[in-house]
Amino acid sequence: MTATQIRQAFLDFFASKGHVIVPSAPIVIKNDPTLMFTNAGMNQFKDVFLGEAPAKAPRVADTQRCLRVSGKHNDLEEVGIDTYHHTMFEMLGNWSFGDYFKKEAIAWSWELLVDVYKLDKDRLYVTYFEGDEKEGLEKDTETYELWKQYVDEYHILPGNKKDNFWEMGETGPCGPCSEVHFDSRPDSERAEVSGATLVNADHDQVIEIWNNVFMQFNRLKDTTLQPLPNKHVDTGMGFERLVRVLQGKSSNYDTDVFQPMIQFIAEKSGQKYNSAAKPGDADWNDAVAMRVLADHIRAISFAIADGQLPASNKAGYVIRRILRRAVRYSYQTLGFKEPFFNELVPLLAEQFKGVFDELWSQKDFVQKVILEEEIAFLRTLASGIKRFNELTSVFASITSVEHPVGTLTEISHGRKIRGEHAFELSDTYGFPIDLTELMARERNFSVDIDGFNAALKAQKDRSRAATAIDTGDWILVKDEDEAVEFTGYDETETIAHIIKYRKATAKGKEQFQLVLDKTPFYAESGGQVGDKGELVFPNGEIIDVTDTKKENGLIVHFTDKLPSTLEDALTAMVDPEKRNSTNNNHSATHLLHAAMKQVLGSHVNQKGSLVNSDYLRFDFSHFAKVTEEELDRIEAIVNEKIRQNIYLQEERSVPYQQAIRSGVTALFGEKYGDFVRVITFDAKFSKELCGGTHVKATGHIGYFKIISESAVAAGVRRIEAITGIAAENYINEQTKLVQQVKELLKNPKDIGKSIESLLEENNRLKKEIEKSVLEKSSGLKDGLAKKVESINGINFIAQRVELPNADAVKNLAYNLKDIVPNLFLVLAAEIGGKPNITVMIAENLVKDKGLHAGNIVKELAKEVKGGGGGQPFYATAGGSDASGIDNALAKARTFVG
Repeated sequence: MTATQIRQAFLDFFASKGHVIVPSAPIVIKNDPTLMFTNAGMNQFKDVFLGEAPAKAPRVADTQRCLRVSGKHNDLEEVGIDTYHHTMFEMLGNWSFGDYFKKEAIAWSWELLVDVYKLDKDRLYVTYFEGDEKEGLEKDTETYELWKQYVDEYHILPGNKKDNFWEMGETGPCGPCSEVHFDSRPDSERAEVSGATLVNADHDQVIEIWNNVFMQFNRLKDTTLQPLPNKHVDTGMGFERLVRVLQGKSSNYDTDVFQPMIQFIAEKSGQKYNSAAKPGDADWNDAVAMRVLADHIRAISFAIADGQLPASNKAGYVIRRILRRAVRYSYQTLGFKEPFFNELVPLLAEQFKGVFDELWSQKDFVQKVILEEEIAFLRTLASGIKRFNELTSVFASITSVEHPVGTLTEISHGRKIRGEHAFELSDTYGFPIDLTELMARERNFSVDIDGFNAALKAQKDRSRAATAIDTGDWILVKDEDEAVEFTGYDETETIAHIIKYRKATAKGKEQFQLVLDKTPFYAESGGQVGDKGELVFPNGEIIDVTDTKKENGLIVHFTDKLPSTLEDALTAMVDPEKRNSTNNNHSATHLLHAAMKQVLGSHVNQKGSLVNSDYLRFDFSHFAKVTEEELDRIEAIVNEKIRQNIYLQEERSVPYQQAIRSGVTALFGEKYGDFVRVITFDAKFSKELCGGTHVKATGHIGYFKIISESAVAAGVRRIEAITGIAAENYINEQTKLVQQVKELLKNPKDIGKSIESLLEENNRLKKEIEKSVLEKSSGLKDGLAKKVESINGINFIAQRVELPNADAVKNLAYNLKDIVPNLFLVLAAEIGGKPNITVMIAENLVKDKGLHAGNIVKELAKEVKGGGGGQPFYATAGGSDASGIDNALAKARTFVG
C-alpha cells in the first residue's frame, strides 16, 4: 500500500464505524496559553475533554498534522539521527466523547491492524497500565482482560505510569492508556531475543505505533484526581511509523513519505543516500543531513502555510530555529553554498495535494519566505563563522588571559569556549549549539555546555517571567451545562451570572479570571483585542474588566479583584467608546484587504492583524515595497467605500462549505467550525469569514488614513492605519506642522522648493566645514609628529587635541600612523563637552610587545569615568568627567615605560 492508500484506509475504516471525519486543525495554536503548536491529535478537542464545549459528534476521526519541537514534547535533536522521530508528523486518530470506551476501542484497533492492514499479529505487542500505589491508582485489569480476547498473554505487557498513564499536562483530563508496539526485526533476531523485552526500551526496530488513551480522570492543581463525569477515548497512531511497518521498511525515511524528497536532495547534492549508514561511516553525516532536510521542510512549510512566519521570538523563533538547523546541514554537510532548501517546497506541496491543500494553494508564497530566510541566514552564517574565528584564533598560543572577547582557560584536552560566547553564537548568529561544538572540535577546543545551558535557561526564565500566568483550579459558582452565550454582536450590556472563577498571578500581581453564563465582552481573537469594561452589581459594587481572552472555548474576563458577592446577577458593560473605535478599525481592515487585492493583485492575503481602539495593523503577503502611488490608490478606494455608507450584511451560522462556495475570503491558519459567520460590505467588494465586531455601515468609520508601510518578514509587509477621530486629529496635526514650516520660511509660494534650497545650502556649508576640519587635522598631524618620545623602541605620543568630532580624531590618528613607525598614540579631546580617548598602536607592537589598544583604552577610560574598547591596534572610549583627561594621558605612559 502507498502512504496515500494507508491514510485513506484508516479514515474509511472509522467512517464505517460511525465516525465523522473532520479536517486537521492548523499546526499553530491560538487561544490556548499552554501551547504554541499542535503536538497531539487531541489538541483541537481539548475544550470538549475539559467540558468547556459540547462535542460536535460523539465519534470523530481524522489525520492531524502535529509539531513536536518545544516544551515537554521535543524531538528535534533526535530527528535525522534515529529512524522514527520527526518534527512535523501526522497523527491518525479516532475519538469517542462519552460514547464507546475500552471494549470498542480495543476491538477496532485489532480489527484495523490485523484484518485491514494485514499485520502479522505475532509481531504485535500491547501494553496496559500496571497501577501506581503512590497515586492510589489500581491496575487496569479491564484493558488486560479485553486484550486477552485477541492477543496471546505473553504479548500483553504491564506498563508503568510514565509509559501507560497519559496526561494532557500538569492539570486536566487524563487516564490509563494501552499502546500497540510492532517488532520489525528479522526472524533470526526475534528467535534470539523476545520482542517483549524490547518494548519501550528505545529499540529502533521495536516501536510504538498506536496509543489508546482512556480518559477517566481530571488532574487538579493540587495533583489529586477526580473521576470525569463522562469517559472518553483518545487514540493516536503515528502515520509515518505505520507506513514504515506496512511497507516493510526499517526506517520511516525509507518509505514513500520521505523518499521522493531524499532522492531529490541526493541528486542535487551529488551524494548517494545510504539508509544503512552508521555513526562513523564515511556517508553517515550525508545520510543524517538528507533526513534532516526531508523532515524539516515539512514542519517549516506547514507552519508558514498555517500562518506562523519565522521570527525572533516565541513560536516564530522555533520555526526559524528549525529552518536554520536545516540550512546549516545543507551548507556545511551537503555543500550547498547557495539557497537550496526552498526548492523542496513544490515537491512537498504536490505530495500533500488533496490531503492538506493549504500548502498547495500557498506553495509559491511558502517557497519565497523560505528562500528569503535562507539568504539571510547564509549571510548570518558567514558572520557567525567570522565571530567564531575571532573567539578561537586570538588565543592560538595563549594559555589564560583577560581579553575583550572573554577568557579562555587551558584544560587538559584543549581550550574551552565560554558558555556565554556559545550562547552569543546561538542567540545572535543563529548557530545551533551542535554546530559550535563541531567547529570547536575541529580546532581542538571544547565548549562549556553547562555555561551555555545556564545562559539559555536565564533567557528562557526572563521570557517566561515576562509572560507566565500561574493559575489555580476553577472554582464552580453555578452549574451550567450550556456553552457560554456571547451577546456582543447585538449589545454592549448584558445581565449575567458568574459560572466559575480562579485566582491567577502574573508578574507577581494577583489577578482573577471570571467566566459568565452570557457576556457582551469580545474575547481577543482574530487580531481584535479583548474588550474592557465593568461588571456592575446590584449593591453598587463595580469591578473593572481589564482584558478578555479566549481559553479552550471559554470567554475569560480578567479583573484585579473579586466581587464581594459571587452569586448575584450582574450587568456586564463593555466600554462603548473603545468598542466603537475598535469596530471602526476592524471594518476598515476588511475594506483595506479588499482594496489591496484590487491594487496589488489577488495574491495578497492577510498574514496577521491587530485591531484595537487606537489603530489597525495589517500584515499581508507581498514581495515588494508598496509604492506611494499604490498606497494613495488603496487609501482612495477605502475612503470611497466609507463615503458610500455600505450597510453591513452579517450572516451567522452559515455552513462552512456553503460559505466557501459563495466566494468568501477565508484566512489560512484559522480553524473554522462547521458553521461560520460571514461579514459582507458589498458582495462585489468585501466578503470575509470573521468572528469580530463591526460597524453597522461603513460611513460610521468616518475617514481612513494610512500612516506607515514597512517590511515585517520575508514576503510579508505591514500597513498601519487610523480611522475616525484619530485620523481627523492626525490630519489636523499635519496641517499645523505644514503651517509652522511655512511661517518659518516666511510663507513662500512653493514650500517644496524653499526646503530644497535650504537643504542644498546646508550640504554646501557642511562640506566647507568638513574641508576646514580636515585642513586643521592635517596641520595638527605635522605638529604632533614632532612631539614623539622614543621609549624602549616605541615612538610614544600622548596629547590633548581640539577637534569637533570623533571622525576628525580618527582621521588624525590614521594619518599619524602612516608617517610615524612603531607608533603608540593616545589622543584626548572634548567633543560636545564629553571626554573622548583614542588609542592607536602599530601592528608590529601588538605582535612583538603584546600591546592591545582595546585593553589599554579601558584602563584609561577609568580616569574620565567612562568605558570603551576595540581592536588590538585601534580603540576608543568615552566618559563623563573631562577633568580626568590629563590623568588619562599621564597614565598612558605607564604602558610603555
